[in-house]
Amino acid sequence: MRLPPSAPEPATIAARPHSGKLAHGRQWAAMGGAGQGMEQLHFATAVELTAAIRSRRIGCAELLDHFLARVEAFNPALNAIIWMDADAARRRAQAADAALAKGEVWGPLHGLPMTIKESYNLAGAPTTWGQPPLAGNIADTNALSVDRLLGAGAVLFGKTNVPLNLADWQSYNAIYGTTNNPWDLALTPGGSSGGSSAALAAGLTGLDAGSDIGASIRNPAHYCGVFGHKPTYGIVPPRGQALPGGVAPADISVIGPMARGAADLDLALDVMAGPDLLDDAGWRLELPPCPHADLKGFRVAVKLTDPNCEVDTAYAGKLQDLADALAKAGATVSDTAQPAVDTRRLHEVYILLLRAATSGRLTDEEIAQWRSLQSEVEPGSYIDRAARGNTMSHRAWLALNNERHALRFAFAEFFRDWDILLCPAAASAAWPHDQAGARHYRTISVNGRDVATTDQLFWAGYSGLVYLPSTVGPAGFVAPGLPVGYQAVAGHLRDKTAIGFSRLVAERIAGFVPPPGYG
Repeated sequence: MRLPPSAPEPATIAARPHSGKLAHGRQWAAMGGAGQGMEQLHFATAVELTAAIRSRRIGCAELLDHFLARVEAFNPALNAIIWMDADAARRRAQAADAALAKGEVWGPLHGLPMTIKESYNLAGAPTTWGQPPLAGNIADTNALSVDRLLGAGAVLFGKTNVPLNLADWQSYNAIYGTTNNPWDLALTPGGSSGGSSAALAAGLTGLDAGSDIGASIRNPAHYCGVFGHKPTYGIVPPRGQALPGGVAPADISVIGPMARGAADLDLALDVMAGPDLLDDAGWRLELPPCPHADLKGFRVAVKLTDPNCEVDTAYAGKLQDLADALAKAGATVSDTAQPAVDTRRLHEVYILLLRAATSGRLTDEEIAQWRSLQSEVEPGSYIDRAARGNTMSHRAWLALNNERHALRFAFAEFFRDWDILLCPAAASAAWPHDQAGARHYRTISVNGRDVATTDQLFWAGYSGLVYLPSTVGPAGFVAPGLPVGYQAVAGHLRDKTAIGFSRLVAERIAGFVPPPGYG
C-alpha cells in the first residue's frame, strides 16, 4: 500500500519522550468539542480530534505535542507506552499540517496521534512480544494494519506494553517491566493489550490497536473503562502482527481497534479491515450496517452467569442495571434466551483449540513438559485441557474443529432472532498485580473466595471459539470506584451491530469516564 508523504521514518529504540512543556491545557469544550463530559482535549474521542484537525481548530503537530507532554508527565508511573520516536512523529505531523494547508487530506485519520501494541511490526521499532531473546529484533517492514492506519493519515508515535508472549491478563515482561492501571497503580490494566488500554484511559494517545485470542482486547478495555472491538475472525488481516517468521494467521486470534469512543472503533475498523494480498483480486468486504438507529430497536439477550466461571456479584449487578436501562430505553431484553449450546463443552473445546493455536510459540522442551503433565493432573481441569491442547494430534484437532463449526451454526440460528448477546467480559473488576509462578496456578478473589484466573477464559471463548464479533464498552463502576465493562456479542460479520449498540449505550446510558488525577 502506498503511504502518504512523510510516512514515519525508521524509529529510534528507546527514543526519549518529548521534553518540552506545553502551555495549552486547552479546554476541549472551548474548541467546540462535545460528549460525555470530556472537557479536556486529551480525553476527546478520535472522531472528535480528527474533526478538529480537519476544521483547523487544532494543528496536527500541536495535538501531537500535547499528547507527548502528557506521556512525559504520566507515563513514568503507568509504563503504558514503552517505545517512542517523537522526532519522526513530529516530522510526520508537520507534513500533515502542510498537506492540510494545501487542501490535501490523507484519509479519515489525518494527523491523529496514535500508538499501537508492541506485537505489531513497525519498521525501525522493536517487536519482542516481551521475549528477552528478541530484545534486538527490529522490524524492517510494517504490519499490514500499520500500513493501513498510516495510509489513512495517522501519526503513529509509540508502542504499548504487553505480557510475555501476549499470554496474561496482566502486562509485564523482563524487557519493559510492568504496566499499571490508571485507576489504581496497584492493579493490572489487563492483558495482553494492557499498555493500550492504560494509555487510552489516561489520555496519552488518540487511538490504539490490540490483538485478541483470549480476551486480550476485551479484558483490558473492561479493566480500564475504555472501548475495544474483537472483530469477526478473518476480516482484519493480521499479517505483520507476529513473531519473527510468522506468516500464517493463528486460529481464533484477531486484531482490532481500541479507543475512548465507540464511534472510533467503527472508524478504525473501516481502515483496518478488508482482504489481504492473496484475496483482494477476488473478494470485497461489505459489513452489514447496524440495523437500528435507537436502542429501542435492539433485541438483547442477557447472560450474566455460567457454571464455568463465577462472576463477581457487584459486577453482575452492574450488568443487570445496564439490562434494566436498556429495557427502559425500549429495547427488547430477555434473560432466558440463550444459544442452544452446551457451555461446558464449548468451554472445553475452546481451551483445547486455544492451546493448540498457541502451541507454536512453545519450545520443544516446553511441549515435553506439557506432555508429562497429562498423567499428573486432574482430568477435566484447565491444566489437563491445556496439556492436551498443546500436544494434540492433527487428527484430534480436525475433530474439534468440526465440533466448533457445528457450534457456529447454533450461534447463527440464535442470532436470527437476537441482535446482541450481552455478557461479562471477565470475572471481576481489575485485580492486584500477581507475577508469582505460572499463570495457570494463580488465583483471583471473586465474591470473597479464591478462584483460578483461568476460569475467566470462559468469557473470552464464548464468542472467540465461534469467531464472532464482540465489543466491550464501559458499564459503570463497582466499589472501590473501579470501571467495569459489558461484552456485546453479535452475529457473524455483524461487527457494525455490536459497535453501533455500544455507541448508543454510550450516548444514552454509560460511556467513557476519565480516571481521576489525569486531567
